[in-house]
Amino acid sequence: MPIHVTCPTCHTRFNVGDQHAGKTGACPKCKGQIKIPEKGDEVVIHAPDSEAGAKDAKGRNVLKPLKRKEAKFNLNTALVVGGAVLLAIAIAFVIGRSQQQLGDKLVYVLAGGALLLGPPLAYAGYSFLRDDELEPYRGVALLVRCLISGIVYACLWGVYWFLGYQVWGSDAYVNTGLELWQFGVLLAVMIGIGTFTAFVAFDLDPITAFFHYALYLASAVLLRLVMALTLLPGMASGAKSPGVGPLPPQQQHTQPALPPQLPHK
Repeated sequence: MPIHVTCPTCHTRFNVGDQHAGKTGACPKCKGQIKIPEKGDEVVIHAPDSEAGAKDAKGRNVLKPLKRKEAKFNLNTALVVGGAVLLAIAIAFVIGRSQQQLGDKLVYVLAGGALLLGPPLAYAGYSFLRDDELEPYRGVALLVRCLISGIVYACLWGVYWFLGYQVWGSDAYVNTGLELWQFGVLLAVMIGIGTFTAFVAFDLDPITAFFHYALYLASAVLLRLVMALTLLPGMASGAKSPGVGPLPPQQQHTQPALPPQLPHK
């Protein structure tokens, strides 16, 4: 087998026979001295080793590698999700038309609806936002993660109310309404906790986790519109700021009537 030699002076490449291994000679081009490498100095590329694992009598590998299963689109699942969306819109429409009959019970109805809405939306979001390079969650593991994230998403409305009342008081909710920057603070808290929940529950990257929670938040806001409610709690549409609009009847001051004047004689 010939030995590959490169001249260190003129960088000419040529081959020499095995019998010249370890000898010194002149380069055929520049006549510079060249040290022919030993046979042991050559780099030998071996054939790849056979696959590790159990083998049969003929040396063949009897173990098959595990293959990752892809979560494929399921038409039945898509139909169920679509039907659930239409049902949620219909229920929201009926609730919106029954606000007067519900009265104070409307708050409990909204809380229950937020809880019921969470897990299905968590499942729907994970079905198309998950990382295709990772093995998807299935079965009980997926059910538990959807339940936990859905419950956390629903409870964030309670965090929204609690922080607003504790920091700015009930008057900002009922009478004057929250200001834009106050909505920003409350939404930032909700989005931060919701994004972290999706990140931990479904192994999503931070940006995808944000969109996972945003799907729930946007759906809840749209259902509030269907129910003829404000986009967010604290947008008191009927409330008037001080000095704007007519005063309530108990605060209106009527001018006393002047006594009738007698005709001049």
